[in-house]
Amino acid sequence: MANSYDILIIGGGPGGYVAAIRAAQLGMKAAVVEREHLGGICLNWGCIPTKALLRSAEIYGHMEHAESFGLSVEKLSFDIEKVVKRSRGVSGQLNGGVGFLLKKNKVDVIWGEAEITKNGEVTVRKPKKPAVQPAHPVPKGVLSEGVYTAKHIVIATGARPRAIPGMEPDGKLIWSYFEAMVPKDMPKSLIVMGSGAIGIEFASFYRTMGAEVTVVELMSNVMPVEDKEISLHAQKRFEKQGMKIMLEAKVAKVEKGKDSVTAHVETKDGKIEKVTADRMISAVGVVGNSEGLGLEKLGIAQDRGIITVDDYGKTNVKGIYAIGDIAGAPMLAHKAEHEGVICVEAIAGKKPHVMDKAKIPGCTYCNPQVASVGMTEQAAKDAGKKIKVGRFPFQGNGKAIALGEPEGLVKTIFDEKTGQLLGAHMVGAEVTELIQGFVVAMNLETTEQDLIDAVFPHPTLSEMMHESVLDSQERVIHT
Repeated sequence: MANSYDILIIGGGPGGYVAAIRAAQLGMKAAVVEREHLGGICLNWGCIPTKALLRSAEIYGHMEHAESFGLSVEKLSFDIEKVVKRSRGVSGQLNGGVGFLLKKNKVDVIWGEAEITKNGEVTVRKPKKPAVQPAHPVPKGVLSEGVYTAKHIVIATGARPRAIPGMEPDGKLIWSYFEAMVPKDMPKSLIVMGSGAIGIEFASFYRTMGAEVTVVELMSNVMPVEDKEISLHAQKRFEKQGMKIMLEAKVAKVEKGKDSVTAHVETKDGKIEKVTADRMISAVGVVGNSEGLGLEKLGIAQDRGIITVDDYGKTNVKGIYAIGDIAGAPMLAHKAEHEGVICVEAIAGKKPHVMDKAKIPGCTYCNPQVASVGMTEQAAKDAGKKIKVGRFPFQGNGKAIALGEPEGLVKTIFDEKTGQLLGAHMVGAEVTELIQGFVVAMNLETTEQDLIDAVFPHPTLSEMMHESVLDSQERVIHT
């Protein structure tokens, strides 16, 4: 039957399209249902276009200090419209690439909004309204409304920005990351509510481009999931750049003016400080897209909008699975992709490995970059482990100095008894590219001695990884 599939995946984001391609590789007849845009939030409004914006900011920031490189720049300026246009162009190119990959692998794309009407059956209707702003035009053709059957149904619907009552994004004065990514004009001042990866990346972009930025964070340090030493290092760099950071504080109320917003910020001691800016970005987390799928009717177990699954993406209802953000933290594109492969391979009877979420790296592309994998120092201590910690500063590395990037830190945490690498944490230039070395090491159960015995190329930033390990044994050479 034309409308019958071995596997049908609801959502064409990183988890969904990767799962569909892997299913096709394994000989399954596969389809993806998508209501807005292939590639999901990551490709269209998140990971990819933000990196394009941040690259523009990085180059602009370097140009401001051209003299230190023996260069000169006259009348330095930028055109925000062109900056945004480049970002959208990068996103559009990859959006089309996903469509090509699905077509190449003979995966059908069904355009519309899906509801699981009963086990093994999905009804696709024309979307009532997009959950987010459309990123790119839906390919020409009629929306494929109708009823489809599948032996296996995978939910990969992702998540959207969380809104705080009374401070909901309005598209004008209070922005979510959608509006923050496509500003028509450059605000002169900005309040960022939340200092997680999304919040701090936008804070970094707008500050580098010249806006006065105030970050309000409820916890005691910026990027609260990171190792505290790394977080403090990053905070000092942010403040040196002119960013104002208010910790252990919350936005209690917001007043909107004609073309400005005033946040009533409640500090740790209960006092209220008013902060006025042109715009405010709300970056206080995300919530799963679980509405309208028919989950309650089918009795699919959920916990606060997150679908409960086992190690292979199975829900409590036979034949229905969930992957990616809708299946819980960490809400990262690379985790979703990996879950998609594991889920599909399990369906195909391939007995895939179980993903160890403790070994999933996290990257934040602010200036300075932050990257980490495994336990923080405090988490290791809280777990009762006796540890050895190694550190190496960027200022001791020749390549970092040559790049004009002498500020940063690489930190490694080992089990004192076994030499097991428990965690690695970095802040500084290009650490989001370096972290994968430690991810591979952890997955191979590499020991402290294995890393010491490895030869790292010179001159590279990666030498700091080696030196950090050496420092844990008090054998560091270059500092």
